[in-house]
Order: sequence, then C-alpha cells, then structure tokens
Amino acid sequence: MGEVTDLPRGDLVLLGLLAEGLSPEEVAERVGLSGRTVRRRIRAVCDRLGVATPIQAVVWAVRRGAI
Repeated sequence: MGEVTDLPRGDLVLLGLLAEGLSPEEVAERVGLSGRTVRRRIRAVCDRLGVATPIQAVVWAVRRGAI
C-alpha cells in the first residue's frame, strides 16, 4: 500500500469529502470539477493505494490520519 505522502493534497481533499458522505457528483460540484474527472481521480487513488473501492481508500486515509 502507498504512503500518505504519495497522495497529492487534492486527492486527500476528494477522499475527505467522500468521508463526509458526499457522492462523487456532489464532490465534483464542491471542488469545481466534472463528475467524470472526480470518479477518474478516485479510481486512480484506489489504484495507487492498492485498494479495490473508494470506501477502502477513505478507510486507508482515516487510519493514517490523512483526513
């Protein structure tokens, strides 16, 4: 699995918003990106961390104190 320092701040922001319960579309609206871009970036974070789902990525970040 990756390290906290492997993730750009913007990706941590996306994970934080997901952790608050926002959908990818709501995250997109909040940060000014398209829903497709947000979903693509979340998928890239999952791949980078070696996890299968966005929920696992959020749990990973929470356990490491990143969000």
